[in-house]
Amino acid sequence: MTRPRYGATADDIADIVATAGQPGYRARQIYDGLWTQRTPLDQLTSLPKQLRADLEHTLPLSLGQPIVQRSRDNATVKWLWRAHDGAQVETVLMRSPRRATVCVSSQAGCAMGCTFCATGQAGFERHLRADEIVEQVVRAQHDTDQRVSNVVFMGMGEPLANVDEVWSAVERLHADLGLSARHITISTVGVVPGIRALIDAPLPVTLAVSLHAPNDELRRQLVPLDKRYPIDAVLDAAAAVARARGRRVTFEYALIDEVNDRLNHADELADLLNGFPGPGGAHVNLIPLNPTGGFEGKASHPGRAQTFRDRLLAQGIQATIRRNRGVDIDAACGQLRARASKPDDVAVGLGRPPER
Repeated sequence: MTRPRYGATADDIADIVATAGQPGYRARQIYDGLWTQRTPLDQLTSLPKQLRADLEHTLPLSLGQPIVQRSRDNATVKWLWRAHDGAQVETVLMRSPRRATVCVSSQAGCAMGCTFCATGQAGFERHLRADEIVEQVVRAQHDTDQRVSNVVFMGMGEPLANVDEVWSAVERLHADLGLSARHITISTVGVVPGIRALIDAPLPVTLAVSLHAPNDELRRQLVPLDKRYPIDAVLDAAAAVARARGRRVTFEYALIDEVNDRLNHADELADLLNGFPGPGGAHVNLIPLNPTGGFEGKASHPGRAQTFRDRLLAQGIQATIRRNRGVDIDAACGQLRARASKPDDVAVGLGRPPER
Protein backbone atom coordinates (compact mmCIF):
# COMPACT_ATOMS: atom_id res chain seq x y z
CA MET A 1 0.00 0.00 0.00
CA THR A 2 1.09 3.58 -0.63
CA ARG A 3 -0.15 6.88 0.77
CA PRO A 4 0.92 10.46 0.05
CA ARG A 5 3.54 11.29 2.67
CA TYR A 6 1.66 14.23 4.12
CA GLY A 7 -1.77 12.72 3.55
CA ALA A 8 -1.08 9.51 5.47
CA THR A 9 -2.61 9.31 8.93
CA ALA A 10 -0.98 7.72 11.97
CA ASP A 11 -3.11 4.61 11.28
CA ASP A 12 -1.95 4.53 7.66
CA ILE A 13 1.67 4.65 8.80
CA ALA A 14 1.04 1.87 11.31
CA ASP A 15 -0.44 -0.29 8.52
CA ILE A 16 2.54 0.38 6.26
CA VAL A 17 4.96 -0.54 9.05
CA ALA A 18 3.06 -3.74 9.82
CA THR A 19 2.94 -4.74 6.15
CA ALA A 20 6.71 -4.23 5.96
CA GLY A 21 7.18 -6.56 8.92
CA GLN A 22 8.68 -3.81 11.08
CA PRO A 23 8.12 -3.52 14.84
CA GLY A 24 5.19 -1.33 15.83
CA TYR A 25 7.29 1.36 17.50
CA ARG A 26 8.67 2.32 14.09
CA ALA A 27 5.29 3.84 13.23
CA ARG A 28 5.57 6.29 16.11
CA GLN A 29 9.15 7.15 15.11
CA ILE A 30 8.03 7.88 11.57
CA TYR A 31 5.03 9.96 12.62
CA ASP A 32 7.00 11.96 15.21
CA GLY A 33 9.84 12.54 12.77
CA LEU A 34 7.65 13.76 9.92
CA TRP A 35 5.18 15.82 11.94
CA THR A 36 6.48 16.69 15.42
CA GLN A 37 10.13 17.12 14.50
CA ARG A 38 9.24 18.28 10.96
CA THR A 39 12.25 16.42 9.58
CA PRO A 40 12.70 15.20 5.99
CA LEU A 41 12.27 11.43 5.69
CA ASP A 42 15.81 10.87 4.44
CA GLN A 43 17.16 12.60 7.55
CA LEU A 44 15.27 10.44 10.07
CA THR A 45 18.42 8.71 11.28
CA SER A 46 16.54 6.90 14.05
CA LEU A 47 15.21 4.65 11.26
CA PRO A 48 17.28 1.99 9.50
CA LYS A 49 18.63 3.18 6.16
CA GLN A 50 16.79 0.47 4.23
CA LEU A 51 13.48 1.33 5.89
CA ARG A 52 13.94 4.97 4.90
CA ALA A 53 14.59 3.90 1.32
CA ASP A 54 11.48 1.69 1.33
CA LEU A 55 9.35 4.49 2.75
CA GLU A 56 10.36 6.79 -0.10
CA HIS A 57 8.18 4.50 -2.25
CA THR A 58 5.37 3.64 0.17
CA LEU A 59 5.08 7.25 1.46
CA PRO A 60 5.83 9.22 -1.71
CA LEU A 61 5.90 12.98 -1.94
CA SER A 62 3.09 14.59 -3.94
CA LEU A 63 5.19 17.46 -5.30
CA GLY A 64 8.38 17.06 -7.32
CA GLN A 65 11.71 18.78 -6.88
CA PRO A 66 11.08 22.54 -7.04
CA ILE A 67 12.61 25.50 -8.74
CA VAL A 68 13.70 27.79 -5.88
CA GLN A 69 14.19 31.56 -5.81
CA ARG A 70 15.47 33.60 -2.89
CA SER A 71 15.07 37.33 -2.35
CA ARG A 72 18.17 39.49 -2.15
CA ASP A 73 17.83 39.76 1.63
CA ASN A 74 17.13 35.99 1.88
CA ALA A 75 14.07 36.70 4.04
CA THR A 76 11.70 35.44 1.34
CA VAL A 77 11.91 32.14 -0.52
CA LYS A 78 9.64 31.01 -3.36
CA TRP A 79 9.17 27.48 -4.67
CA LEU A 80 7.65 26.46 -7.98
CA TRP A 81 6.41 22.88 -7.62
CA ARG A 82 5.22 20.46 -10.27
CA ALA A 83 2.76 17.76 -9.17
CA HIS A 84 2.82 14.30 -10.72
CA ASP A 85 0.13 15.26 -13.25
CA GLY A 86 2.12 18.33 -14.31
CA ALA A 87 0.08 20.89 -12.36
CA GLN A 88 2.26 23.78 -11.18
CA VAL A 89 1.90 25.78 -7.97
CA GLU A 90 3.98 28.27 -6.03
CA THR A 91 4.66 28.60 -2.30
CA VAL A 92 6.34 31.41 -0.40
CA LEU A 93 8.18 31.41 2.93
CA MET A 94 8.51 34.78 4.66
CA ARG A 95 10.82 35.12 7.63
CA SER A 96 11.13 37.89 10.18
CA PRO A 97 12.75 37.95 13.62
CA ARG A 98 9.35 37.23 15.20
CA ARG A 99 7.87 34.57 12.96
CA ALA A 100 8.13 32.36 9.92
CA THR A 101 5.04 32.38 7.71
CA VAL A 102 4.23 30.12 4.78
CA CYS A 103 1.91 31.39 2.06
CA VAL A 104 0.31 28.34 0.44
CA SER A 105 -1.56 27.75 -2.78
CA SER A 106 -4.92 25.99 -2.68
CA GLN A 107 -5.40 25.61 -6.43
CA ALA A 108 -3.24 25.34 -9.51
CA GLY A 109 -4.21 28.60 -11.14
CA CYS A 110 -7.39 30.48 -10.27
CA ALA A 111 -10.80 30.91 -11.88
CA MET A 112 -11.69 34.19 -10.15
CA GLY A 113 -10.12 36.35 -12.86
CA CYS A 114 -9.16 39.37 -10.72
CA THR A 115 -7.71 41.73 -13.30
CA PHE A 116 -4.62 42.83 -11.36
CA CYS A 117 -3.59 39.35 -10.12
CA ALA A 118 -1.05 37.27 -12.04
CA THR A 119 -2.66 34.01 -10.95
CA GLY A 120 -6.07 35.11 -12.16
CA GLN A 121 -4.57 36.25 -15.46
CA ALA A 122 -3.19 32.71 -16.00
CA GLY A 123 -6.52 30.90 -15.57
CA PHE A 124 -7.56 27.79 -13.63
CA GLU A 125 -6.08 24.29 -13.86
CA ARG A 126 -7.34 22.27 -10.88
CA HIS A 127 -7.98 22.13 -7.14
CA LEU A 128 -5.17 20.95 -4.90
CA ARG A 129 -5.67 18.04 -2.51
CA ALA A 130 -5.18 18.52 1.22
CA ASP A 131 -1.90 16.57 1.19
CA GLU A 132 -0.52 18.82 -1.58
CA ILE A 133 -1.38 21.89 0.50
CA VAL A 134 0.13 20.50 3.72
CA GLU A 135 3.26 19.35 1.90
CA GLN A 136 3.94 22.94 0.85
CA VAL A 137 4.13 23.95 4.50
CA VAL A 138 6.28 21.06 5.66
CA ARG A 139 8.77 21.31 2.83
CA ALA A 140 9.09 25.05 3.39
CA GLN A 141 9.85 24.19 7.03
CA HIS A 142 12.67 21.94 5.82
CA ASP A 143 14.34 25.01 4.34
CA THR A 144 14.66 26.98 7.57
CA ASP A 145 15.80 26.41 11.14
CA GLN A 146 13.16 28.90 12.28
CA ARG A 147 10.00 27.07 13.30
CA VAL A 148 7.08 27.85 10.99
CA SER A 149 4.34 29.30 13.17
CA ASN A 150 1.92 30.90 10.70
CA VAL A 151 0.19 29.77 7.51
CA VAL A 152 -1.77 32.04 5.20
CA PHE A 153 -3.95 30.72 2.37
CA MET A 154 -3.04 33.63 0.13
CA GLY A 155 -1.11 31.87 -2.62
CA MET A 156 -2.46 30.68 -5.95
CA GLY A 157 -6.18 30.00 -6.10
CA GLU A 158 -9.37 30.83 -4.21
CA PRO A 159 -9.33 28.77 -0.98
CA LEU A 160 -13.08 28.85 -0.41
CA ALA A 161 -13.75 27.50 -3.90
CA ASN A 162 -11.89 24.40 -2.67
CA VAL A 163 -13.25 24.53 0.85
CA ASP A 164 -13.35 20.80 1.68
CA GLU A 165 -9.70 20.14 0.82
CA VAL A 166 -8.60 23.43 2.37
CA TRP A 167 -10.36 22.62 5.62
CA SER A 168 -8.87 19.11 5.68
CA ALA A 169 -5.45 20.75 5.31
CA VAL A 170 -6.24 23.18 8.14
CA GLU A 171 -7.16 20.30 10.44
CA ARG A 172 -3.90 18.48 9.69
CA LEU A 173 -1.81 21.62 10.14
CA HIS A 174 -3.48 22.13 13.51
CA ALA A 175 -3.64 18.56 14.83
CA ASP A 176 -0.52 17.01 13.33
CA LEU A 177 1.87 19.89 12.70
CA GLY A 178 0.84 21.68 15.89
CA LEU A 179 -0.01 25.09 14.44
CA SER A 180 -2.38 27.29 16.41
CA ALA A 181 -5.66 27.77 14.56
CA ARG A 182 -5.40 31.47 15.34
CA HIS A 183 -2.19 31.55 13.32
CA ILE A 184 -3.90 30.18 10.21
CA THR A 185 -5.53 32.70 7.87
CA ILE A 186 -7.92 31.83 5.06
CA SER A 187 -8.23 34.54 2.44
CA THR A 188 -11.12 34.85 0.01
CA VAL A 189 -12.14 37.21 -2.74
CA GLY A 190 -15.72 36.84 -1.54
CA VAL A 191 -17.08 33.31 -2.07
CA VAL A 192 -20.10 33.78 0.18
CA PRO A 193 -21.07 30.10 0.69
CA GLY A 194 -17.47 29.33 1.67
CA ILE A 195 -17.38 32.25 4.11
CA ARG A 196 -20.60 31.05 5.71
CA ALA A 197 -19.14 27.55 6.01
CA LEU A 198 -16.65 29.03 8.49
CA ILE A 199 -19.41 30.12 10.88
CA ASP A 200 -19.74 26.66 12.42
CA ALA A 201 -16.19 25.51 11.72
CA PRO A 202 -14.59 23.89 14.80
CA LEU A 203 -11.32 25.84 14.63
CA PRO A 204 -11.07 29.64 15.10
CA VAL A 205 -9.05 30.46 12.00
CA THR A 206 -8.71 34.06 10.83
CA LEU A 207 -10.77 35.23 7.87
CA ALA A 208 -9.32 37.72 5.39
CA VAL A 209 -11.59 39.19 2.71
CA SER A 210 -10.08 40.70 -0.43
CA LEU A 211 -12.28 43.75 -0.98
CA HIS A 212 -10.16 46.09 -3.18
CA ALA A 213 -12.96 48.61 -3.77
CA PRO A 214 -15.62 50.35 -1.66
CA ASN A 215 -18.50 50.03 -4.14
CA ASP A 216 -19.82 47.37 -6.51
CA GLU A 217 -19.39 49.41 -9.68
CA LEU A 218 -15.65 49.75 -9.18
CA ARG A 219 -15.18 46.33 -7.61
CA ARG A 220 -16.70 44.57 -10.60
CA GLN A 221 -14.00 46.07 -12.80
CA LEU A 222 -11.32 44.55 -10.56
CA VAL A 223 -13.03 41.46 -9.10
CA PRO A 224 -15.46 39.80 -11.53
CA LEU A 225 -16.92 37.63 -8.74
CA ASP A 226 -18.62 40.77 -7.41
CA LYS A 227 -21.29 40.25 -10.08
CA ARG A 228 -22.31 37.06 -8.28
CA TYR A 229 -21.55 38.07 -4.71
CA PRO A 230 -21.80 41.86 -4.28
CA ILE A 231 -20.22 43.71 -1.41
CA ASP A 232 -23.29 43.69 0.85
CA ALA A 233 -23.56 39.89 0.63
CA VAL A 234 -19.84 39.46 1.30
CA LEU A 235 -19.91 41.80 4.30
CA ASP A 236 -23.02 40.13 5.73
CA ALA A 237 -21.33 36.72 5.58
CA ALA A 238 -18.07 38.04 7.03
CA ALA A 239 -19.94 39.77 9.85
CA ALA A 240 -21.72 36.51 10.68
CA VAL A 241 -18.31 34.80 10.98
CA ALA A 242 -16.99 37.60 13.21
CA ARG A 243 -19.99 37.37 15.53
CA ALA A 244 -19.95 33.57 15.69
CA ARG A 245 -16.21 33.16 16.17
CA GLY A 246 -15.38 36.27 18.17
CA ARG A 247 -12.49 36.90 15.78
CA ARG A 248 -11.53 40.06 13.95
CA VAL A 249 -11.95 39.94 10.17
CA THR A 250 -9.22 41.46 8.02
CA PHE A 251 -10.01 43.22 4.75
CA GLU A 252 -7.37 43.27 2.02
CA TYR A 253 -7.29 46.32 -0.23
CA ALA A 254 -4.82 46.61 -3.12
CA LEU A 255 -4.04 50.30 -3.63
CA ILE A 256 -3.99 51.13 -7.35
CA ASP A 257 -2.92 54.59 -8.43
CA GLU A 258 -5.85 56.79 -9.47
CA VAL A 259 -8.18 53.79 -9.52
CA ASN A 260 -9.26 53.07 -5.93
CA ASP A 261 -6.97 55.25 -3.80
CA ARG A 262 -8.74 58.60 -3.68
CA LEU A 263 -10.04 60.19 -0.50
CA ASN A 264 -13.65 59.60 -1.53
CA HIS A 265 -12.81 55.90 -1.80
CA ALA A 266 -11.39 55.96 1.72
CA ASP A 267 -14.57 57.67 2.95
CA GLU A 268 -16.78 55.07 1.25
CA LEU A 269 -14.70 52.26 2.70
CA ALA A 270 -14.97 53.74 6.19
CA ASP A 271 -18.76 54.00 5.81
CA LEU A 272 -18.90 50.33 4.80
CA LEU A 273 -16.84 49.08 7.71
CA ASN A 274 -17.85 51.33 10.58
CA GLY A 275 -19.54 49.25 13.27
CA PHE A 276 -18.32 45.96 11.83
CA PRO A 277 -18.52 43.27 14.55
CA GLY A 278 -15.58 41.50 16.17
CA PRO A 279 -12.83 42.56 18.58
CA GLY A 280 -11.77 46.06 17.60
CA GLY A 281 -14.00 46.04 14.53
CA ALA A 282 -12.66 45.53 11.03
CA HIS A 283 -8.99 45.83 10.15
CA VAL A 284 -7.88 46.94 6.69
CA ASN A 285 -4.60 45.79 5.18
CA LEU A 286 -3.62 48.28 2.50
CA ILE A 287 -1.40 46.61 -0.08
CA PRO A 288 0.42 48.79 -2.63
CA LEU A 289 -0.22 47.06 -5.96
CA ASN A 290 2.52 44.69 -7.03
CA PRO A 291 3.44 44.70 -10.72
CA THR A 292 2.17 41.93 -13.00
CA GLY A 293 2.63 41.53 -16.73
CA GLY A 294 -1.07 41.48 -17.57
CA PHE A 295 -2.23 44.67 -15.79
CA GLU A 296 -1.27 48.22 -16.67
CA GLY A 297 -2.09 49.80 -13.32
CA LYS A 298 0.60 50.81 -10.87
CA ALA A 299 0.93 51.12 -7.12
CA SER A 300 -0.23 54.20 -5.29
CA HIS A 301 2.54 56.62 -4.36
CA PRO A 302 3.69 55.97 -0.76
CA GLY A 303 2.48 59.39 0.34
CA ARG A 304 -0.93 58.78 -1.19
CA ALA A 305 -1.12 55.40 0.53
CA GLN A 306 -0.34 57.02 3.88
CA THR A 307 -3.00 59.67 3.29
CA PHE A 308 -5.54 56.94 2.50
CA ARG A 309 -4.60 55.07 5.67
CA ASP A 310 -4.79 58.24 7.79
CA ARG A 311 -8.23 59.00 6.39
CA LEU A 312 -9.45 55.58 7.51
CA LEU A 313 -7.84 55.94 10.94
CA ALA A 314 -9.49 59.34 11.41
CA GLN A 315 -12.87 57.67 10.92
CA GLY A 316 -12.24 54.89 13.40
CA ILE A 317 -11.13 52.15 11.00
CA GLN A 318 -7.96 50.28 11.92
CA ALA A 319 -5.65 50.22 8.93
CA THR A 320 -2.05 49.36 8.17
CA ILE A 321 0.05 49.51 5.02
CA ARG A 322 1.55 46.12 4.32
CA ARG A 323 5.23 45.94 3.57
CA ASN A 324 5.52 44.05 0.31
CA ARG A 325 8.18 41.37 0.46
CA GLY A 326 9.71 39.25 -2.27
CA VAL A 327 8.81 41.62 -5.12
CA ASP A 328 12.25 41.01 -6.65
CA ILE A 329 11.38 37.32 -7.15
CA ASP A 330 7.67 37.82 -8.04
CA ALA A 331 6.69 36.38 -4.66
CA ALA A 332 4.59 39.26 -3.34
CA CYS A 333 0.81 39.46 -3.10
CA GLY A 334 -0.84 38.97 -6.49
CA GLN A 335 2.36 37.95 -8.28
CA LEU A 336 2.24 34.15 -7.99
CA ARG A 337 2.00 32.40 -11.31
CA ALA A 338 3.41 29.10 -12.56
CA ARG A 339 6.27 29.95 -14.90
CA ALA A 340 8.04 26.66 -15.71
CA SER A 341 6.86 25.73 -19.17
CA LYS A 342 8.57 22.39 -19.74
CA PRO A 343 8.69 19.22 -17.63
CA ASP A 344 12.49 19.15 -17.91
CA ASP A 345 13.07 22.69 -16.61
CA VAL A 346 15.96 22.77 -14.17
CA ALA A 347 14.91 22.09 -10.58
CA VAL A 348 16.85 23.13 -7.52
CA GLY A 349 16.88 20.72 -4.60
CA LEU A 350 15.89 21.81 -1.12
CA GLY A 351 18.55 22.49 1.43
CA ARG A 352 19.27 24.84 4.27
CA PRO A 353 19.49 28.47 3.13
CA PRO A 354 22.78 30.34 3.07
CA GLU A 355 24.03 31.71 6.40
CA ARG A 356 22.20 34.88 7.34
